[in-house]
Amino acid sequence: MTLLHAAALSAEANYRLMSSIVVPRPIAWISTVSPAGLVNLAPFSCYTFLSPKPPLVGVNIGRRGGALKDTSRNIHATGAFVVNIADSPLLDALHASADEHGPEVSEAALLGLALAGCETIAVPRLADVPVALECRLHSVQEFGDLRAEFIVGEVTAFHIRDGLCVDGRIDTRALDPLCRLGGVHYATLGAVIAKPPVRRTPHSVD
Repeated sequence: MTLLHAAALSAEANYRLMSSIVVPRPIAWISTVSPAGLVNLAPFSCYTFLSPKPPLVGVNIGRRGGALKDTSRNIHATGAFVVNIADSPLLDALHASADEHGPEVSEAALLGLALAGCETIAVPRLADVPVALECRLHSVQEFGDLRAEFIVGEVTAFHIRDGLCVDGRIDTRALDPLCRLGGVHYATLGAVIAKPPVRRTPHSVD
């Protein structure tokens, strides 16, 4: 077995290892609005949920050349963003939206993606995704030598495609979510394995 000491590796080397070890990762396809009114769109795969009440989601957004990325800068400026969840038909557009563009470019417009209005924030969501989460900025915390930002948003509204929510849960097979692996590799849901329910206390939340 190979032994690697993390302290001896560069940030890039550690990233390449960690992003191919911590897999599969769900993808937050985040839409924001710039101060000039342009809709920015970018995928981030260091993403999870943190709390059910209030519902909180968190996403890690690194810097580019030491500067904030457009997504972070827009969230700081407006206090709002949308987490769009892409399905298989949107893979090409999701991947293309990761290309680097200046703040004067709207990825949504460039890729011809339809937008729809939100109810609680002034940021549009993607019209054709199966799920979108309207989020207000809750908090930001920096981590590491490169000062990556962990941005926490409070979900203020859920947009769910008709037929996806069954008994309060999303039908994962019907959702058909995309996930990120290492490098430029993605995956779809694959096999779903059901196991008997585990015993829980009356107050547990799964």
